[in-house]
Amino acid sequence: MARRIKERKLKNPAITIIGEGATERYYFTHLKLLNGYNYVCKPRNFAEQNIDDIQRQVERVLADDGIAVCVFDVDVTRIHPADKVKFDAMRRRYAGNPSVIICESMPSIEFWFLLHYLNTNRYFASSDDVIALLHRFMPNFSKQQSFLSRDNWVATLLADNKLSTAISNAIAIGDEGESYSNLHKLFAFLNP
Repeated sequence: MARRIKERKLKNPAITIIGEGATERYYFTHLKLLNGYNYVCKPRNFAEQNIDDIQRQVERVLADDGIAVCVFDVDVTRIHPADKVKFDAMRRRYAGNPSVIICESMPSIEFWFLLHYLNTNRYFASSDDVIALLHRFMPNFSKQQSFLSRDNWVATLLADNKLSTAISNAIAIGDEGESYSNLHKLFAFLNP
């Protein structure tokens, strides 16, 4: 006779960060360790993936009664109209779902890093343009794994209350316009 396995409901739903690449993966991995945040940040959630792949991961998290945080660089929506249609559809699909937090940055997550130092929403054509300005504040910043894998760059972003500065700057700018980041939504959720 087969044994009956009792399913257990999670008391506190797991928060899972889902993103597009190595920069996001390392940022959230280091942030979790340095600030003691409680979320799931697995390498498989940050593989180079498209919007359809990310949406499948969101559905997997929701099926486990978790909370999905999707981190997007939306500069691809400027270049590929089909991706914009998919992204807008995804945003509408989860708009009323409190278990899905969509955190996008235009043009890229590097703009979020720049907001730790500067309050601007000027036009940046690409992440490379943002990185060029970010180098004024973080001269060694690089998207190379050898740089990203060390946590000192995230520690630098956290020093001197810069995270609060980035949150304030992002809220002041809003999420419309040439450049923006609404990653502050995640921190409002993590630090109620």
